[in-house]
Amino acid sequence: MLKQNSILRIYLSLFLSALLCGQGTTAPTQLNIVIVEGDGVINNVRQRVAREPIVQVEDENHKPVAGAVVTFLLPGNGPGATFANGVNTLTAVTGPDGRATARGLQANNHKGQYQMRVTASAGGLAASAVIGMSNVAAAAALSSTAIWAIVLIAGAAAAAGIALGVNSGGGGSNQTGSPVTVTPGTPSVTPPR
Repeated sequence: MLKQNSILRIYLSLFLSALLCGQGTTAPTQLNIVIVEGDGVINNVRQRVAREPIVQVEDENHKPVAGAVVTFLLPGNGPGATFANGVNTLTAVTGPDGRATARGLQANNHKGQYQMRVTASAGGLAASAVIGMSNVAAAAALSSTAIWAIVLIAGAAAAAGIALGVNSGGGGSNQTGSPVTVTPGTPSVTPPR
């Protein structure tokens, strides 16, 4: 069923390309892939969800190319991801804005860097690009809880210190009332020990 949908999308994109060419638009002479989102992202393997890359296919004049067939290819082993159906290849067709999204991306449990290869084709032209990604085992939920605990403890300690300083400063019987004077000594510069 998924393969039939991909084939249907390809035929639909070819039909749309032919239709656009018949309306007096000039066919592109070059394709470029612009990575809109996803290059350099860090995915948490504990969440099993990855950031979905978005690419835009453009012509030589940086105009979006609608109906381009875009293929996203992930590594077969090691650090990487799979798509929602468990495969490492996804084919999409660009919309009127020239964009295609790698939907359903799920990080695997291998930590490290990997590359997603992207190819686009339209009107007999082709382009390719590489999206760099990383998988890490960040304990995001634990670290945020630990940070809040540290902040609360530090706040309580600061409040106790302020209260102790205020209470010990007044009402004592051995207060002399004379101010404390601090005078600087003579400065000297010596080599480190």
